[in-house]
Amino acid sequence: MTKQTHILVTGATGELGRLVIKHLLQRSNTTTSHIIAGVRDLNIDVAKSLAQSGAELRVADYDKPETLDAAFTGVDKVLLISSNIMGDRRVQQHINAINAAKRAGVKLLAYTSILKADTTHMKLANDHRQTEKAIMDSGVPFVIFRNGWYTENYFGSLASTVEHGVQLGSSWEGRISAAPRSEYADAAAVVLLSTENQQGRIYELAGDEAFTLSEYAAELSRQSGKPVVYKNLAESEYKATLVGFGLPEPVAAILADSDAQASKGALFNDSRQISALIGHPTTPLAKVLPNVLAH
Repeated sequence: MTKQTHILVTGATGELGRLVIKHLLQRSNTTTSHIIAGVRDLNIDVAKSLAQSGAELRVADYDKPETLDAAFTGVDKVLLISSNIMGDRRVQQHINAINAAKRAGVKLLAYTSILKADTTHMKLANDHRQTEKAIMDSGVPFVIFRNGWYTENYFGSLASTVEHGVQLGSSWEGRISAAPRSEYADAAAVVLLSTENQQGRIYELAGDEAFTLSEYAAELSRQSGKPVVYKNLAESEYKATLVGFGLPEPVAAILADSDAQASKGALFNDSRQISALIGHPTTPLAKVLPNVLAH
């Protein structure tokens, strides 16, 4: 009888986590794989929908190590999806999960980091660098997914951008190798289900086709039928503008810094590792926008 590989995804009710669970279930079969969704609350609708789709639910709260110990029991592979809390607490949450994985004897610990985490000057990378070091120092077999930008990062403000005809930023003509979140999730699922030895591998994941924010604005204008231009701001001015829109100062600072670093190539990567993993090209911006604009 074939032994099932137990794969657990933390943060499974988040946007990325839900998609990883979806792709794991689609790509696997119950004979060889058992998919577990690590959630903080078993009773929310998103968690219930994961269970209905075929995943086992286990409570896995980054702030409660005892739940991680219970959740990781009998698990072969864990995908640690990075917490959405910034700073020291975030790193501690990750360390809680790493330590639990070590205590449980997990055979492979995967982590969602950020593109070029070891060399980038993006402030957003600081927590990821610390987490990567903690993973490598732990002795737990690991694989790192260094994720670039999700195309969806720009869609929260899309309606306002079209309405006002201006896309703001500080990236100048920096090229951004974005891909839909679902394709990053699918790439992670492929690696987690792989029977090849993934230990020690680091994947730099990004979209096949890069665009500048000027090109993004032009494509948005073409598809919406309304004039949209890109207005580049100094990093400090962009940060102040984001604060004016209601974002907390620390978040605005990180977003403005990320844009400024994008102008220096921080979000560009042409290794096409996502498409190599999922078996088809990543979906370009021009093909993603119609569905977004329709809603």
